[in-house]
Amino acid sequence: MLPFQPHPQQAILTFLADLIPIEMQDATQKNAATYDAWFRAKVERAMASTKPGILHEVVMAELQAIIDKYRPH
Repeated sequence: MLPFQPHPQQAILTFLADLIPIEMQDATQKNAATYDAWFRAKVERAMASTKPGILHEVVMAELQAIIDKYRPH
């Protein structure tokens, strides 16, 4: 037995603190599974697409133009 009795609110907070990581872990696993399914579907659609590809150099040039536009001078 403890030499002192914790305040009831302290006991509740300790109890809740023990539960939060379990709930967060469960939510994280659900989010990970949802994201994984979304990502896999997106990759499958992209691989099945018949659109012409875009050259890496073209994409990088477009992105650099955007970066340069917003970069402080």
